[in-house]
Amino acid sequence: MPPFGSGLLVLTAPLPALPRRAAAALAAAAGVVAGPLYVHLQPGLPLTAAAPLPAAPPAGPALLRALAALYAAAAAQRGLDLRVLLGPGRPRRLARPPRVLLLPAAEAPGPPGPVQLGLQQLAAAAYGCPPRLPALLLGGPEDAGGGPDGDPEEDPGAALPDFSDVVVGGTFDRLHGAHRLLLSACCLLARHRLLAGVADGDLLRHKVLAELIEPYEVRAAKLREFLEDVNPSLRYDIVPLVDPYGPSITDPDLQCLVVSEETRRGGEAVNKKRLENGLPELALYEILLMKDPDHSQNEEEKISSSSLRQRLLGTLLRPPRQDPALPSRPYVIGLTGGTGSGKTSIAKLLGHLGAFLIDADKLGHAIYVPGGPAYAQVVAAFGAEILTEDGTINRKVLGAKVFGNQERLKSLTDIVWPEMAQMIKEQIREADAQGKAVCVLDAAVLLEAGWQDMVHEVWTAIIPEEEAVKRIMARDGLSEEAARSRLRSQMTNSQRVEQSQVVLCTLWEPDVTRKQVEKAWDLLQQRLNQERSP
Repeated sequence: MPPFGSGLLVLTAPLPALPRRAAAALAAAAGVVAGPLYVHLQPGLPLTAAAPLPAAPPAGPALLRALAALYAAAAAQRGLDLRVLLGPGRPRRLARPPRVLLLPAAEAPGPPGPVQLGLQQLAAAAYGCPPRLPALLLGGPEDAGGGPDGDPEEDPGAALPDFSDVVVGGTFDRLHGAHRLLLSACCLLARHRLLAGVADGDLLRHKVLAELIEPYEVRAAKLREFLEDVNPSLRYDIVPLVDPYGPSITDPDLQCLVVSEETRRGGEAVNKKRLENGLPELALYEILLMKDPDHSQNEEEKISSSSLRQRLLGTLLRPPRQDPALPSRPYVIGLTGGTGSGKTSIAKLLGHLGAFLIDADKLGHAIYVPGGPAYAQVVAAFGAEILTEDGTINRKVLGAKVFGNQERLKSLTDIVWPEMAQMIKEQIREADAQGKAVCVLDAAVLLEAGWQDMVHEVWTAIIPEEEAVKRIMARDGLSEEAARSRLRSQMTNSQRVEQSQVVLCTLWEPDVTRKQVEKAWDLLQQRLNQERSP
């Protein structure tokens, strides 16, 4: 873990040089700073001079290219919270005050002492930092190398257009580099106000892994903190979007809509609606998409929130349960998921990796056989008509009796689930007797039955509803309506995810699922090894 919780990186090189220097500077800074890394851009700033004055570079194409390079370089340092500071150079307070000051050694002429003092004076004057913060020089004094600086055909005095009120929209889930570039462009274009619409409600339904999208309140709060850090001189109106247009088609003060290559058509649709509403069209300012050099086979080529959500699969989303009543060995994973989620295939993969498997469905079958622990009670409650000729309980007939009838279903589960819980505990003891370190309880009703009290972690398999419907229809020969009815009778993906430590998804090729499970297993082993370490 890097030693400092936040930092301020000062870059004094000419803006055209930043695209070729950004990667080295941020890689070095990422090794020092764990939390937000603020960047102060001030080309030509003489840090060895007395009390250097803060000043913002002009809002032109060179600055926009520098921002793109910095945020693209930050994407290679996964988890780096980069915030390039823009706007007036007047003193401001940052949301997470820097704990260390940084400067590339290549930008530090002369002995380090006066440069470090200059860093401290700049940070105190511009951001109210304590006067004696640690100040470090990053890397060696040599230049980063590379090609010529900047675009030789560009007018160095070129400026970006500006507008009083600017609007932008997006999901803004887990603010990534492309979001930050888009928002920074908005801050450069706006003189007075930025209206940011944050997608919510039905607009999220068809997003990849929508269950892992942060709540609106979290996304809006992170968005505001970023914007107010980057440029506190603007007014920020952040609103939920429940339709594709929001206030962009009704606000008469708006002048510009910032879009990306893939949302430009949406911007054109906004202008069509504005004309229908008797409002002037908005200027459309387009930002290029940012490529993700590290995307995997099932991820988008651009930097995107959906790729970030996919990278969460198999990781620990919330701490494991800490219950003194739970034995530390075997470590029990409760694996659950809806019909068609691929839960069974995940259980098999975990078994191959060494887990002891408990199949709750098989235990359920054993409960219903003549002489089984719940047999007499179930027959007494639901009648002899649920029996086959050989006296066994016909689960399909029994299922038809309780389906859609909550009172009857509760009567059945009140009989069956406690008996199954005892059988599960016996199986866990058997896993311990066999010396198994990890036990996986494969149970579709894990959460409904309250069996999460028997496990250390809940792992949930999810799949989009449309894919689940296709799988159920193909596997069980049901109609689409029957398949949807079955899904509606179960807990939703979101409800399961809210109670889960780990989430997995079988939407893609089997090899992708296998890699997810192996990743989850490896991370679990790391957690267990840490617990066993003295």
